[in-house]
Amino acid sequence: MTGKEFIEQYNEGRRDFSGANLHKADLTGANLTRADLYKANLTRANLTRADLYGANLTRANLTRADLYKANLIYVNLTGANLTEANLFGAYLFKVYLEKANLTRADLTEANLTEAILYGANLFGANLIYANLTRANLDKANLTEANLEKANLTRAELFGSNLTRANLTRANLDKANLDKAFLIGANLYGAKGLDLS
Repeated sequence: MTGKEFIEQYNEGRRDFSGANLHKADLTGANLTRADLYKANLTRANLTRADLYGANLTRANLTRADLYKANLIYVNLTGANLTEANLFGAYLFKVYLEKANLTRADLTEANLTEAILYGANLFGANLIYANLTRANLDKANLTEANLEKANLTRAELFGSNLTRANLTRANLDKANLDKAFLIGANLYGAKGLDLS
């Protein structure tokens, strides 16, 4: 299915696109609110500035998809594959990313306030200046992730793996780092760090 066909069907009232093949589809700026894209193939799709508010992307494949400044508020991405996806400046307020694969994804300046990232794989992900206020990162894999100047105020990081992560000048005020792994992590200038 091409991006044009998808948008036409959406505008005609269709919402169930479960399992749709949208590989490399151009959905730039498209309004896709509350679309059901369960297990859809969106590899390398262009979703720049698309509005996906409340959409279901559970177990969808978004490998290398471009989600630059996309609206992903309240989107369900549980178990989704976002390997090397571009989420620069994306709006991910209260998004569900439980056990999602975000290996080497670019989340620079992304707003992940109150996002659920329980057990997510963020190996090597770029989270520079990301807002993770009150986000749930319990048991998440943040090995070698770049969290420089990220806001982790009141974030839950219980049992998370921050091995060799870069937390330079990150804000960890009232963050829960109980049982987190910080071997080789760079904590230079980190604020509010409490490892007691």
